[in-house]
Amino acid sequence: MRYLFILGRNPALSKAEILAYFEKEENKILYSVISGNGMLVEPERPIRKDTIAHLGGVIAIGEVLESGSIKAIINNLGKKTIYLGKSNKINYIIWDFCNQKILEVFRDFLKSKFREESLKATEKTMGNFIAMQNDETLKNISSKKLIDERYFIFEDKQLHFGKIMQVNDYKEIEERDMKKPFRRSGLAISPRLAKIMINLSLANNGEKIIDPFCGIGVILQEALLKGIKVTGVDKDKDAIKKALTNLEWAKFPKNNYFISLGDSRNFNFHEANAVVTEPDLGQTMKKEPKDEELKAIMENYENLMANILNNLKKSVSGRFVFTAPLILKNGKRISCDVGKIIRKTGLKLVEGFPIQDYRKNQIVGRDIFVLKK
Repeated sequence: MRYLFILGRNPALSKAEILAYFEKEENKILYSVISGNGMLVEPERPIRKDTIAHLGGVIAIGEVLESGSIKAIINNLGKKTIYLGKSNKINYIIWDFCNQKILEVFRDFLKSKFREESLKATEKTMGNFIAMQNDETLKNISSKKLIDERYFIFEDKQLHFGKIMQVNDYKEIEERDMKKPFRRSGLAISPRLAKIMINLSLANNGEKIIDPFCGIGVILQEALLKGIKVTGVDKDKDAIKKALTNLEWAKFPKNNYFISLGDSRNFNFHEANAVVTEPDLGQTMKKEPKDEELKAIMENYENLMANILNNLKKSVSGRFVFTAPLILKNGKRISCDVGKIIRKTGLKLVEGFPIQDYRKNQIVGRDIFVLKK
């Protein structure tokens, strides 16, 4: 079985999350290819029906129904009932990862096919656009439109026609985040990014992660939702109180989390499988920093992370996933010196990282690092 993953606004990060998810699931990827924000994947085993709920950087997942030439696909689809619902009036969209000529052929086919099945079917346009990190805009489903069926056409060495089966409920994630007792604005990490970073850590259900800069507990909450136990430490007393309140509000089992006031540079951590954290990235900047200020920010960050990772590596068996400030200066995005951190800790950079994550005109973005022993 082949699947299409519709990637979010940062395709490189979404791809890394998908690869980590399949590695964590021990489901080998036999084939994969990317076109735009679509990633076609052929895994060794079928995926779970709730896969989308475990991913933060994926908009939707579809199953390939037919592959081959236009003629072969249309011939095979013509022998099947495509729509299996009960209503005789439907709205549908086509997510296209092919050229316009191929798209028009399938548009005509679906119109004819639905007429044969006595359906009043209306194709809707993709009303929304995703602002990608590389300044491109790609089509997305409008949340305001009632859509019954979502199809896709993907072109690589051959054509693939399929149906979207799983859609990420970002509204539910946003509502959960908005309703919790305490939130942070500015550069605070989002639940979506927290979920991605947890997947990058390869931590599984029943295992444990440490967040040495836990703040109000965003990463802790997303990990607990995945059935992962957590330890959170922060030197901000007010943040610790708010983190405890947030986790109690969410009604997580108290034996699955431990939160403590402390300095992670010398805190006595117990054994854990991974680290997932977002250190303080500084204040939201309205203008680019001066050279001296930029240098101080990066040096302070590098020294702090080296000290904390040296303390953590005694207790952690797996990956260290963390963000770093990525600051816009003279048209370029400046990162920390990860080589310095690696030299001081003896840890290794996982291939494919860091991955930049930022928005247009944002002065302070993020570099996402994954290290291992």
